[in-house]
Amino acid sequence: MRSALAPYTAPLPATTMLKALKTLLRAQPERRSAAIPAGRRVYAVGDVHGRLDLFSRLAEAIDADDAGLELGETTVILLGDLIDRGPDSAGVIAAARDWGRRRQVRIIGGNHEELMLEALVSLDHLRAFLKYGGRETLLSYPLCAKAYGEAGFEEVQALMAKAVPEEDLAFIRDFEDSIRIGDYLFVHAGIMPNVPLEAQQTDNLRWIREPFLGFSGDHGVVVVHGHSITDEVEVRPNRIGIDTGAYYSGRLTALVLEGSTRRLIEAREDAGTYAIHTRSIA
Repeated sequence: MRSALAPYTAPLPATTMLKALKTLLRAQPERRSAAIPAGRRVYAVGDVHGRLDLFSRLAEAIDADDAGLELGETTVILLGDLIDRGPDSAGVIAAARDWGRRRQVRIIGGNHEELMLEALVSLDHLRAFLKYGGRETLLSYPLCAKAYGEAGFEEVQALMAKAVPEEDLAFIRDFEDSIRIGDYLFVHAGIMPNVPLEAQQTDNLRWIREPFLGFSGDHGVVVVHGHSITDEVEVRPNRIGIDTGAYYSGRLTALVLEGSTRRLIEAREDAGTYAIHTRSIA
């Protein structure tokens, strides 16, 4: 029952309410599309995981794509996890280093590179490294498979120290934690939501899944990441995930960013046959 003291207010006509709503919506600033600075182009490559065959073909496709476009400052960013699981991690490391001699290639350290470095000094990390694809990495170096099979963990650690060149280890140690270009932040795994970008911890940059993947709020940037495998590239307002599981799916994906445009270049392998696929995305 309406209080006798409360003044009666007639409901606003529907047309008046609609006009008010339209006025309110026009007053809200439109969200600006994320963009790369003018004159720059970025190719971000997802987790390679030892698939030298796909990596080599994708690198060739990127070089050809870039050569056919207007001149500008081009940066290739490898999002980490170059090693483990696939058959030729040593070859991928060598190819990435060689590519970097010919063009601007920046590499982000992934959790698998972290495990590899720590496996050299910690048996616990060595066990984890071997469990998650490190065996394939070690056998891609000149390491006797028979000796590896017969060795205990301490012996494997010694074999690893002898087989993996210091040049490769120094190269991996120089990988970056994150890269910011324009409205995009490139990391391996993701970031901790609601934490300033400058305060992000390396563990999260390399290992996080939740709460990052499920967070729908604004990070202040669009985060481009790998680490979490999906069948298709995941495009969200606040993040783009491009790990399409190269080591088992046969698909290695690169995201191409220029201005506010986004494209994909994928190297695909099916029963020994290779193809390059390109398409635009929103």
